[in-house]
Amino acid sequence: MNCSTYLSLVVALVQLQPCSPTMQNYSAQKTDKSFRTIPRVKRDWVWEPLFVTEEETSTMPMYVGQLKSDLDKDDGSLQYILTGEGADGIFFINEHGKIYVRQKLDREKKSFYILRAQVINRKTRLPIEPDSEFIIKVRDVNDHEPQFLDGPYVATVPEMSPEGTSVTQVTATDGDDPSYGNNARLLYSLVQGQPYFSVEPKTGVIRMASQMDRETKDQYLVVIQAKDMVGQPGAFSATTTVTINLSDVNDNPPKFEQRLYYMNVSEEAPVGTIVGRLLAEDSDTGDNAAMNYFIEEDSSDVFDIITNNETQEGIILLKKRVDYESKRKHNVRVKVVNRYIDDRFLEEGPFEDITIVQISVINADEPPVFTLESYVMEIAEGVLSGSLVGIVSARDVDKDNSPVRYSIVQGMHLKRLFSINEHNGTIITTEPLDREKASWHNITVTATETRNPEKISEANVYIHVLDVNDHAPEFPKHYETFVCENTVSGQLIQSISAVDKDDSAESHHFYFSLAQDDTNNSCFTVKDNQDNTAGIFTTVSSFSRQEQFYFFLPIIILDNGSPPLTSTNTLTVTVCDCDTEVNTLYCRYGAFMYSMGLSTEALVAALACLLILLVFFLAIIGIRQQRKKTHFSEKVEEFRENIVRYDDEGGGEEDTEAFDISALRTRTVLRTHKPRKKITTEIHSLYRQSLQVGPDSAIFRQFISEKLEEANTDPTAPPYDSLQTYAFEGTGSLAGSLSSIGSSTSDVDQNYDYLVGWGPRFKQLASMYASQSCTRD
Repeated sequence: MNCSTYLSLVVALVQLQPCSPTMQNYSAQKTDKSFRTIPRVKRDWVWEPLFVTEEETSTMPMYVGQLKSDLDKDDGSLQYILTGEGADGIFFINEHGKIYVRQKLDREKKSFYILRAQVINRKTRLPIEPDSEFIIKVRDVNDHEPQFLDGPYVATVPEMSPEGTSVTQVTATDGDDPSYGNNARLLYSLVQGQPYFSVEPKTGVIRMASQMDRETKDQYLVVIQAKDMVGQPGAFSATTTVTINLSDVNDNPPKFEQRLYYMNVSEEAPVGTIVGRLLAEDSDTGDNAAMNYFIEEDSSDVFDIITNNETQEGIILLKKRVDYESKRKHNVRVKVVNRYIDDRFLEEGPFEDITIVQISVINADEPPVFTLESYVMEIAEGVLSGSLVGIVSARDVDKDNSPVRYSIVQGMHLKRLFSINEHNGTIITTEPLDREKASWHNITVTATETRNPEKISEANVYIHVLDVNDHAPEFPKHYETFVCENTVSGQLIQSISAVDKDDSAESHHFYFSLAQDDTNNSCFTVKDNQDNTAGIFTTVSSFSRQEQFYFFLPIIILDNGSPPLTSTNTLTVTVCDCDTEVNTLYCRYGAFMYSMGLSTEALVAALACLLILLVFFLAIIGIRQQRKKTHFSEKVEEFRENIVRYDDEGGGEEDTEAFDISALRTRTVLRTHKPRKKITTEIHSLYRQSLQVGPDSAIFRQFISEKLEEANTDPTAPPYDSLQTYAFEGTGSLAGSLSSIGSSTSDVDQNYDYLVGWGPRFKQLASMYASQSCTRD
């Protein structure tokens, strides 16, 4: 293998590394202001890059470089072939190995091309040497201007920031090659914005050049320029704008526009009335202009001030009622303070201000004024009607001093209990008061000017009803007391206490004792425990229910009131039949039986009788219910069979010729069983035959008896006996019977002239029978 020469390319540095110095063979040629090295080696060539300047303005095609083989004798027997990027249209190689470019190149679109070269024999078309690879690089020229892709810029910086404070940074880009020359090296400068701002030439950082006050000017427009080629002559440039806003800081205190403000308020104004508004000016904005208002040196504490956080106004309110006659002017000292203070500006002075507000009271016709806002009075319960409760007083504070009229306005029931003298305000009772019903009474008294009735004022009067010992003590509940027959003497059978509806200046104390009449004869005794309770004890060893079932003990209870009151309360003791313990339920049962006058045996017998009667009564109800069900089913069948007769209406005298009734006059009527489909026809025939005989006829009675017997013996036959109900017609009609049923005379024997006088309802009937009567005559 022949030694080859290898070229390593690092950026734009070309270094030849031959196998030995004696094998190195290369030549250099100079073309178009640049040197292009064309090494010539027989095997595996690696070429150093060839260069072509972009946007070259010389005539096309433009020479780039030459490739030449050591075997080329310049006799035209060899042919050079170029392949790779751009070999089709951008680059070409001639028969001498010279490479040309056909068109202008743009480095920003493609910065280099990789191609391969090969030498072949023109006749045999066989390669003379292996193909080799080389690179053609496009050399950059300054053909792009800088660009601010993010412009225009907007930045914000706090006002009064110190010099050198960073505001923002601008950045421009250049499409040229930053690795070749100074085409893409930018330099920033300030076109507009001095002397307030500065810009760093290499980084584009904008900084504060002096302190600025937002209240003087709050926005600045800065123009920044960027130049490539480090600002050298012929460089391209671009500009952008930066809008810099100064944000607010609290560097200004609030100020009142006036040193003295004047306001008015009527003496009739209620508490809470807005007297006026104050507004201090602050050049700052937002929270930096937020402020609070305070009142100073107002010893009367008549006025108050609050801050409206939305409008930053100070609202003066009436905290107490004012009186023109007492004080006509009030001077209020108001201070305003910034709510948020920046410690950096404390040295510039206090962030507050003070002003004076002079408030004048306007005179008005005021309503009467009570000497007290509310009155508390006392009166003993049970005093007579007309007793004095107390006196209220009001006066007109105006100059005219109008007389005042008093009245009670709250509650009709209070008017019934109390009344007031409209001239002097004296309150008296109208009926006795009972503390146990109501210990306090609240009334409202009004005072009205007689000269101006619209001026009214009110005052509350609280009347306390004092207690009088007018209720005797009593048992707090009904006691159920039981004693066993086999009890022993001294046995505690009940503990009792007492209550009293009255109040006591001291705690209640009650004394218990047995009535004097029963002390010696009683089987019980009362022991006072001295703690408002007492115990009931037995004084005998045994009791007998048969001898006495109840004992009634009169207990006397005495209170410690003034004067003391006593009451007699009856305690009922029931005797029980018990062994060791009292069975309360059994004792109640025995007491009930005793009160009814019944023994246990009699009660058991009475309950047994009631149980027997109940069972008997339930049995009767069950039997009746069963019978009702059976009768109902039979009646349903009977109704179904009788329906066949309801649509047959009598035809008068024509019915006598419709059938032969000779069968009815026979003593024996033979009846054969017929199919059910002919039953209706048979019934109609028999019915018509029966119309010619009366119910008193022996033949009729015999016929009914026979039919009834047949019906009873034949369970499949319909109930023919029901026909008898239709052989009669009810009486009581003023016109009598119009049917031939039951009639013993024929139509020719009757006179129907009276039908004419029956009115329009019988007109058709009278016309039918009147004509026949005339014919018979």
